[in-house]
Amino acid sequence: MTAEERVRVETLSALARCNPFLPERKEHERATLGDAFEDVSPVWSKHLDRENPNVVKIAARAEPLARSLKKRQSDGQKPTEEEHRLIEEVVFYLLYGRFEQAFERAMAQPDVTFYDDFVKAARDYLPSVSERALPHWFAFLFQVRRASYHIFDFVVGKSLPAARLRGAIWQSIFTHDLRRYRRALFDKMGDVTTLITGPSGTGKEIVAQAIGLSRFIPFEPRQKRFELEAGDSFFALNLSALAPTIIESELFGHRRGAFTGALTDRKGWLALCPARGTVFLDEIGEVDPAIQVKLLRVLQTREFQPIGDTKTQTFAGKIVAATNRDLATEMQSGRFREDLYYRLCSDLITTPSLREQLRDTPDDLHDLVRFIARRVVGKEESETVTKEVLEWIGSHLERDYAWPGNVRELEQCVRNIVIRKAYRPAAIGGETGSVVDLDRSELSAEELLAQYCAVVYARNGSYVETARKLGLDRRTVKSKVEAFHRRRPSTTD
Repeated sequence: MTAEERVRVETLSALARCNPFLPERKEHERATLGDAFEDVSPVWSKHLDRENPNVVKIAARAEPLARSLKKRQSDGQKPTEEEHRLIEEVVFYLLYGRFEQAFERAMAQPDVTFYDDFVKAARDYLPSVSERALPHWFAFLFQVRRASYHIFDFVVGKSLPAARLRGAIWQSIFTHDLRRYRRALFDKMGDVTTLITGPSGTGKEIVAQAIGLSRFIPFEPRQKRFELEAGDSFFALNLSALAPTIIESELFGHRRGAFTGALTDRKGWLALCPARGTVFLDEIGEVDPAIQVKLLRVLQTREFQPIGDTKTQTFAGKIVAATNRDLATEMQSGRFREDLYYRLCSDLITTPSLREQLRDTPDDLHDLVRFIARRVVGKEESETVTKEVLEWIGSHLERDYAWPGNVRELEQCVRNIVIRKAYRPAAIGGETGSVVDLDRSELSAEELLAQYCAVVYARNGSYVETARKLGLDRRTVKSKVEAFHRRRPSTTD
């Protein structure tokens, strides 16, 4: 390998193994292309104005370089171990580009028909590749495609907070060192528990799905099948929505007769989850202390017992948990176990608020509304709805409206405008989130309490959490919020 070829291979290798969702990708593209680089956007996001032209240019340069190095090997020139690793990463880049669409189709069907074509192409680029390595290469690139899909398609926005979130999800799946992951960690990430924190309504379950549905799945070359269908590997449980006895049964399962109503044996999610699967525990901060002890045992020993059973079972999958609570405060108050927290936090992700995103890049509002509109009314109607929603927001909400309910609130805003051509926020107050009509001093104590309950509920999205923060009964909070909305006049055009 000449000095010039080595530089080219090193830059391509660095690009192939970098985190594609962080600004570093742009710098690697610039280093690879030089003067031919086109500055499209600082971050890679779904709603770029046009496709990234640098991808095509890089592939056009990588292809002849790989062919030249292959010919060199065919002529008897053996690369060093480091050179072979660099060439291999260039080949990964080319193979991913060639089979990207085929991998995407494989996400929807268990049978894979293009593996033989993949093997032929891999050997065409790198004749020395071993038979044993090829299924692993295939499974790894399929994982990259799934991760790219779940991160790129569902974490929307051109802002740096959105870009950092996409980058953080990528690291939770592949770590910061793609070489080490591919070499040794691909089979061990199930042992790492991920904790997702952030305000209510910021898409923590989307983050959990991206991680859970993007795990490594081995490929069986003889059967031409992956070991597991990715869509069957994610099990979500909202702990705040269920009573402790129900949570225990859902998680651990139960034996017949273990409690009133247990008419048959039932397997819980921990038993049903396969080794390559993921159990998502939403609102982990609200779980009962007795269940915290049992979860701690699962994380420490990977063992659990169904209710009413003395036989120990093994949990083989991965745990992802989420909370909008400040767990440091919860631990100080004794409501959350410190030892459980330190078992959960080996991998931490924090989701940004909608206010953070829009403060960095106001145009993200357009992208998010369009994304939501496509889900609500379909692609054909989405542009019209997007325009209507943005016009309504522009004329009815303050420019710096804080969106205390985050993306969840924005989604309800879109739905409200589709149905009624109007939206009634729980509180309108810009940056400070001040309560409507407070400055006029015309509110009774009852009305003031109702409005304040509505504000806190809008920010948390949970009656339980609102009641805890205000020191009220959950039913009281619910009645005050509902009373506030009944009293407020409708907003019309």
